[in-house]
Amino acid sequence: MGNVLELASLLWFLICWLGYATYSKRRAADRPCLSNTLDLYREDWMRVMLKRGNRIADASVVGNLERNGAFFASSCLLILAGIITALGYTEQVMEVFGTMPFGTLPSREIWELRMVVLLVVFIYAFFKFTWSMRMYNFVSVMIGSAPTPDDPKPSPASKEAFARSAGNVCNLAGDAFNLGLRSYYYALAVVGWFIHPAVFIAASTLVVVVLYRREFCSSALVALRSGKVFEEPAPTRGVKGEATPDSKS
Repeated sequence: MGNVLELASLLWFLICWLGYATYSKRRAADRPCLSNTLDLYREDWMRVMLKRGNRIADASVVGNLERNGAFFASSCLLILAGIITALGYTEQVMEVFGTMPFGTLPSREIWELRMVVLLVVFIYAFFKFTWSMRMYNFVSVMIGSAPTPDDPKPSPASKEAFARSAGNVCNLAGDAFNLGLRSYYYALAVVGWFIHPAVFIAASTLVVVVLYRREFCSSALVALRSGKVFEEPAPTRGVKGEATPDSKS
C-alpha cells in the first residue's frame, strides 16, 4: 500500500507539471498573462532599439538577462553535484534523515527514486537556463547587426520584420528562462516527498496554484497591462485587440 501511495504521488506530480505547462500555453493564446504581455514589450523594445544610434543600453540589458540565466544554471550544477554525492551515500543520508522528527523512512528503492526525480528536475532546469543564455546571445548578435537609424537602405517593412524577428528570439529566451524557473518551484514540491507522499501531493497542487495566480491573476500583470493601450477586441480575435502573440508559457 505504501508503494502505491508513493507512485500515485509521483503520477500526480507529473500530471501537475505537464498538465499546467499544456494548459498555460493554450490559455495564453486567448487570455492576458505575464508571458504574452512581456512578448509585446520585447517587440516594442526592439522597435525602439532600431531608432537609437547608441545601443549600449540595449546590449547592457541583454547582458543582465543572460547573467540571470547563468546564475541559475550554475546553481543547478551545484545542486546536481550535491544530489549525485547523496546518491553515493544513500544509507548514511537515510540514517541522518531518520533522526529528524518529521522523517519517515521508505524503502531504499523509493528513497533513490525520490533522489532521481529531484535529479531529473534540476537537469531539465539546467538545459532550459543554458538554452535561454544562448538565445540571449543570439539577441546580442542581432542588436549588433541591426541597421542604424540613418541608414537609408532598409525599408520600413524590413525594419519592422527585423524588430519582430529579434523580439521573437528574445521571447523564446524569456520562455526558456521561465520554464527553468518553474522547475525550481516543482523541485520544492519534490522536497515535500521526502517528508510524506501526501505532502508531496499537496505541494505539487500548491505550486500549480501559485504559478497560475502569478501568471494570470497577479498585480504585476495588471501593472504591465496598464502600461499599454489596447483596442477593443474584434469579434474573431482574442480578448485583446492587438494581434495575438505566440502562445507561450
